[in-house]
Amino acid sequence: MLNPTVTIPQAFKVTHAQFKKLAAANRDVRLERTEEGELRIKPLFGGEAGAKNANITAQLWIWNRQTKLGIAFNSSTGFHLPNGAILSPDASWIKLERWEALTAEEKKGFAPICPDFVVELRSASDNMKPLREKMQEYIKNGAKLGWLIDRKNRKVEVYRQGFDVEILDNPVSLSGEDILTGFVLDLAEIW
Repeated sequence: MLNPTVTIPQAFKVTHAQFKKLAAANRDVRLERTEEGELRIKPLFGGEAGAKNANITAQLWIWNRQTKLGIAFNSSTGFHLPNGAILSPDASWIKLERWEALTAEEKKGFAPICPDFVVELRSASDNMKPLREKMQEYIKNGAKLGWLIDRKNRKVEVYRQGFDVEILDNPVSLSGEDILTGFVLDLAEIW
């Protein structure tokens, strides 16, 4: 199976400042930086996966617009995590009080915060191992809830702080639990 994430060898490590310059000069490229400073180039979504991801983001955005409990983000948003990594989940959300605690300058760039909630959507060619590692990294850096949606096998891995990963087989919907109170992701059009 092909791994769609291109990993640059260790010799190509970049500092946070270098990453910011590289990302600014290449806005159409999906880049991430690991905790160790390694640069990762992520491929663009194909049409089908892009439409599914837009559906997830739209459902999250509509719920958030109604509740005004936080800020919802799409897959183009990178976050500077406490461990130094800069990652971009496919969809994410931050509680309003945490977002408002950031300065205006911090909000403009790669915000120095880990989202409270993250979603990663497996594309047809994605390898699960790097996605699982990324989900664990979010949780270790402060995410309270995360969903790894595996469309290929119609499974969802649910990540929570302090708990083992829960695997759901062909769920119809997902609950935002007490993190995103009242949010339910309808998976009918995601599968």
